[in-house]
Amino acid sequence: MPSPQSAPFPSAAQAALLFVALFLCEFVVGAALRDANGWLGLNIMQIGVLSSVLGNGCVFAVVMHLQKLTYRELFHQSASSARATLMLVVPPVLLLVPALLLALTSVLQLLTLLVPPSAWEESYFSRMADGSVAAVLAVCVMAPLLEEMLFRGIVLRGFLRRYSRWQAIFMSALLFGAAHMNIYQFVVGFVMGSVLAWLYERTRSLIPCIALHAAYNTTTLLLADRLDAITPSRLLLAVAVALLAALCGVLALRAMLVPRAARGTPS
Repeated sequence: MPSPQSAPFPSAAQAALLFVALFLCEFVVGAALRDANGWLGLNIMQIGVLSSVLGNGCVFAVVMHLQKLTYRELFHQSASSARATLMLVVPPVLLLVPALLLALTSVLQLLTLLVPPSAWEESYFSRMADGSVAAVLAVCVMAPLLEEMLFRGIVLRGFLRRYSRWQAIFMSALLFGAAHMNIYQFVVGFVMGSVLAWLYERTRSLIPCIALHAAYNTTTLLLADRLDAITPSRLLLAVAVALLAALCGVLALRAMLVPRAARGTPS
């Protein structure tokens, strides 16, 4: 058992404080940008994107300096090469996207019936999906990159060294969901966070995590509204195709990432 001084960073409490520090950094940067907006001429989404980038940059710079962690180690610390991970692991990972999208969209539709979103939440979701360059950049590029660097690259990395495998996976997923600060994104964040955490634990690479996160967000942005108007026959076809794709993806990932001795036995 490591001593408290040598215990891997972060613990669960430290991870929560790390999120608070990130929130405060983004708040301060956002306030400064809004004060300077008279000559910057930025809209709300552009300020949000810049606040996120600069706030995350401050936190990452401090944490990585204190942990003596390089960006190369952060993104890919696996026995397999980055190219092999990109070519072999990412394609089956992307096959999971249609099933995840259909399943989580259905859950969210039920949740919004049980707990209708507030006017502020509806306005926030509308801004995130308004199709502007800033919104697309925030949802499809910056969120997958920055969130994976923080929640999988730093938080989960430390959790896996402090806690058991499944404790680390689910604790990081809970934190990922809670960080979105609304019940709708908490549900999506917990499910996606669990899948992403398992991927990272198996590969020790952010490459498949960023790919899945970006593909899910992009597909959601492109298709979420269209799913509401889909006919029953096309929905059944979409479900069948999504399940078949997910099955192929799961089998391929199982063959590559789950040791043969562990298959069919509890972890």
